[in-house]
Amino acid sequence: MADDADNITNVPYRAPEQVRNEPPPPGYFEGESMTRRKVFTIAAQGIGGLAGLAIVLPAVGFAVAPIFHRGKERWEDIGPTSNFVEDTYRQVTFTEVPGIGDAGKTLAYVRKSSKELGEEPGLYVAVSNRCAHLGCPVRFVEAAGNFICPCHGGVYDFQGKRIGGPPVRPLDRFQTRVEKGQVQVGPRYSVTSQLKPVRARDPGEFTGGIWEYLYPPRPSTFPPP
Repeated sequence: MADDADNITNVPYRAPEQVRNEPPPPGYFEGESMTRRKVFTIAAQGIGGLAGLAIVLPAVGFAVAPIFHRGKERWEDIGPTSNFVEDTYRQVTFTEVPGIGDAGKTLAYVRKSSKELGEEPGLYVAVSNRCAHLGCPVRFVEAAGNFICPCHGGVYDFQGKRIGGPPVRPLDRFQTRVEKGQVQVGPRYSVTSQLKPVRARDPGEFTGGIWEYLYPPRPSTFPPP
């Protein structure tokens, strides 16, 4: 016991180590909330972000801008009012997209509106020849009074309503008006199964009801008449 007591007594005393704080960085003053290093770090990150945006934004704009670009509304004469009657269509060719030659031309079937069909008198109906299934060109068969698509057997009645085959909606139409005795055609638009005008849709897309939300129109299309 004595030896143990002597050992405990002879243990040298060591004072606890004092806590040493790191010296402040050069230029530091009391109350400073942001160091020079932190300022440089944030500035470098900001410059890097701006450089990234300068590269990404033009690419995104190049890809997305055409979706929202709307060309100038144009109208084209297709003939005097005397050329068109109520009981049959007259085939006309006109330029839908200018500046690209024959590729911008399209075909439509035009007639005078019929009161017997419940249409407003004094107007003109211009039906597109683009099938609402896959866009194949349809033709009006006068003997049958129907539009026929030779690609997949789509059939439309005299007004362009779908009555057979794979098409999902009626044929598109073009806006019409009369200026100085000349019938003019304007922007394209689509119609529902009740021939209610809506913004132009691509082939294969439904119109009317819930389909107006499942197949929203492109912002670049013109509003319906």
